[in-house]
Amino acid sequence: MHDWIDTYDERDWQTTEDGTVRYALIGLGWWTVDVAIPAIESSDLGEVSVLVSSSAEKAADIAADHDVEHGISYDEYHDGEVSDAYDAVYIGTPNAFHLEYAETAAELGKAVLCEKPMEATVERAEEMVETCEDEDAPLMIAYRMHTEPAVRRARELVESGFVGEPVAVYGANSQPLLEMIPDHDQWRLDPDLTGYGTSVIDLGIYSINTARYLLRRDPVTVHSQMTSHHDAFGDVPDERASSTLLFEDDVHMISSSSQRAHEDTHLKITGTEGRIELDPAFHGEAALRLSRGDLTVEVEHGTFDAEREVREVFDYFADRVLTDGEIHPDGRHGLVDMRVIEAIHRAAEVGEPVDL
Repeated sequence: MHDWIDTYDERDWQTTEDGTVRYALIGLGWWTVDVAIPAIESSDLGEVSVLVSSSAEKAADIAADHDVEHGISYDEYHDGEVSDAYDAVYIGTPNAFHLEYAETAAELGKAVLCEKPMEATVERAEEMVETCEDEDAPLMIAYRMHTEPAVRRARELVESGFVGEPVAVYGANSQPLLEMIPDHDQWRLDPDLTGYGTSVIDLGIYSINTARYLLRRDPVTVHSQMTSHHDAFGDVPDERASSTLLFEDDVHMISSSSQRAHEDTHLKITGTEGRIELDPAFHGEAALRLSRGDLTVEVEHGTFDAEREVREVFDYFADRVLTDGEIHPDGRHGLVDMRVIEAIHRAAEVGEPVDL
């Protein structure tokens, strides 16, 4: 156990320490400016060379504030301006715009790191994958949990048989969106920009995707319920949502999510022999609690926060781009989540289980 703790946050995925990937960051919302830029600048294998926003003036102003060389508009990006100044793009726009920026990047021969969820609909996500594959452009979906040490160690334990045979998964992710961003017209409440609602596609995706990653299994059937109550959620059906998912090998999962609730993030896997819990799990920190028989061990990891989690994602992606290595989670992995989310919404509409 001592050796395991000593190597808890080692980068078991890293294959190179040489080279630099220059990024163009597309979409300059608070996450990109306050988290992604500092994460890349503190990373080992990346640097920010271009910022892309709705206007060249806005991009240039933010670029000047962060000592970034270029700031350009979306139109200038699509026209290929300063394309020799970056090697890869990070897409942090609202969901419904991911495809167009990924297509341009692929056509320009750039690698693509796209925020989750991939897009607003399954069909548009499929187009992204096909375009990147046709252009031989590396595509990764930015699931932070895949490089979070607590989650990676949890996966090792599942694979080693610590919990025995997995039986059940419980996941929850909620946040008070209107307290965080007091704007009733924000894009996360606009179905034309989010795609399938708001809570499942933005929050529920964490527990579902992390369960997929930990179990190496995918859902085969989903059943769900969702409701909206507050006026701000009038255009989206899932202010509150809960789903039951049947995974391969008869593993059962309950997942709940809400954009209008106290912040709560946790994931628990119970097996025939033991239990693994992540609590908190998804909002920039993760604590690991292990139980088997009469033994319970808790591993708190206070050195990780959102910025460091994002730094790990960028360095993992850069590692794979620099070495031409296999990327996981790639676009086809992200497509599974899009299909699951679509099925969850369809199941809520029809009131019965939907097979995938």
